[in-house]
Amino acid sequence: MTPFAIALALFAQDPAPAAAAPPPPAAEAPEDRLPTGAPRDDYQFVGWCYGALRGYLDLHDEVMPEVTRIESQFRKPGTSLADDLKVYADMQKQGRAQLKTFQAALTAAEKASVRPINTIGAGAVRQGRQVWNVGPEVTQARKAQEWMSWTLPARCETVAASLEQKAKLMGATFRVNEAAPAPEAAAAEAPAPEPTPTDPPAK
Repeated sequence: MTPFAIALALFAQDPAPAAAAPPPPAAEAPEDRLPTGAPRDDYQFVGWCYGALRGYLDLHDEVMPEVTRIESQFRKPGTSLADDLKVYADMQKQGRAQLKTFQAALTAAEKASVRPINTIGAGAVRQGRQVWNVGPEVTQARKAQEWMSWTLPARCETVAASLEQKAKLMGATFRVNEAAPAPEAAAAEAPAPEPTPTDPPAK
């Protein structure tokens, strides 16, 4: 067998290279993750965010005595209790501003919708508030700890901004369509053309 034939025989015996494995799916960014139990629909999701945040704000007066006790008992060196408690007051102020943002997005979507959806939104708000419903077995200390560590999902603000922008664009479209008369109506309302004068017949 010639050297060339030997080389061909060896090449034929080499196993075929394995197909390249597909790249792993990109990890979902934390701000894009949907919270457990939250609806996927943008309008309902913003309603859920409103309800969860409203529940957080409403618990302030109930949990603050226990929060103050916890912060006082477990002090970090070089920190001030007053400064740490001020953080919770600042979060209340920020939360009330975020509620207005969510309310504006929900209202814009309801105005732009061709059918009533406010009852659906109210259900999503109730669903969001339920994240704070706990049984009697949960101690006040545990509830305060959960409240202290809770943060609004980052997705809430991005989806609310997108929802309001889309709703306003759709609302503008609806208003334009309602204001512009149909071609048949425009033709009916247009004044009849003046008759064109003609020369008198020759005598």
